[in-house]
Amino acid sequence: MNRRHFLSMLGAAPTLAAMGGQGASAQGLLNSEDLAQQAAAVWQAWKGAYLQPSGRVVDGLQQNASHSEGQGYGAVLAVEFADQEALTRILDWTEANLALRGDSLLAWRYLPDASNPVPDLNNASDGDLFYAWALVRAAARFNQRAYLQRAQQTAQALAARCIVPSLAQQGETIFLPGAQGFVHDNRIVFNPSYVMPLAMREVAAATGVVELAQTAQQAEGMLQRLAQSGPVPDWVQVTREGMTVATDFSDVAGYEAMRVPLYLIWSGLRQHPAVTQMMRVYDRTVQPGVPVPTRIDPTSGAVLEASNDPGYRALAGLVTCAGTPAQVGSDMPPFDASQPYYPATLQMFAMIAANQVSPECVPI
Repeated sequence: MNRRHFLSMLGAAPTLAAMGGQGASAQGLLNSEDLAQQAAAVWQAWKGAYLQPSGRVVDGLQQNASHSEGQGYGAVLAVEFADQEALTRILDWTEANLALRGDSLLAWRYLPDASNPVPDLNNASDGDLFYAWALVRAAARFNQRAYLQRAQQTAQALAARCIVPSLAQQGETIFLPGAQGFVHDNRIVFNPSYVMPLAMREVAAATGVVELAQTAQQAEGMLQRLAQSGPVPDWVQVTREGMTVATDFSDVAGYEAMRVPLYLIWSGLRQHPAVTQMMRVYDRTVQPGVPVPTRIDPTSGAVLEASNDPGYRALAGLVTCAGTPAQVGSDMPPFDASQPYYPATLQMFAMIAANQVSPECVPI
């Protein structure tokens, strides 16, 4: 797909035609502040497919459930596309249905058909992080201080309940997946894909909760060590002896860990070893018409599962381009709202990351 078609799928072709193909197109995608106008079509498609009028983001493959992750993701997208009306709906539903713990963190899952829709009050720290990040960006974009106050409450709770000292290295801290259930006498369970350095730094800077930025810095080193031998796995355990795969969780590089290189690229860390390892996997496996790997054995590199969903191909295109010095252009397909919520959202993030930090990775 060429650059013109890529921009057309984002609703940008008429503007670029009027500009004679110059201006914004010379920088790849459009500037972030222009996405609200020039990429309105793809945002409307995402909203129509996954966001209910109530403000609930629905994951159809997971019992039509909603998660704090999805609410945070949707809020980030609403801010990116300057849609305060959608943001308000997302925040209102989230506060009414997931802000039930009493500590400013969100319950991690809502099951619409259950007699008790929120049976587990434990949080998911990545959902809380993206929720706070959306609020921080919304406070600046819409000049609403109340958003920042709520973000600060979440950031303080994350620092108090989801950041703990590592068992493996003195002075190193770990971003827990949730407040309960992951710290044991002899190990700490860690999900590498819950770390989003850019979000952690922006939230820390805006709220003054510096522990988030410090933990992001240390997590980058942890991810570097994990990537020494292969792709970063979904779940890891930290003991006094070091880090190993958490075999009682997902021990592959799968649907969760695929976010690790995305978040690192979005954070400006395109040469991080975790990006390089996934780039190598995609280099040898991604071909036109062939499903894209979604679950990989981190030791052997064998592909265990693959998918034709365009969101996963878009992610592979971003990683391959961003991880390759001097490469221009990536293999990102058009956005397709008929795919499930998760790959669709990863595709949105891949497009935004390309726009914000890797404009050379827009297809040519």
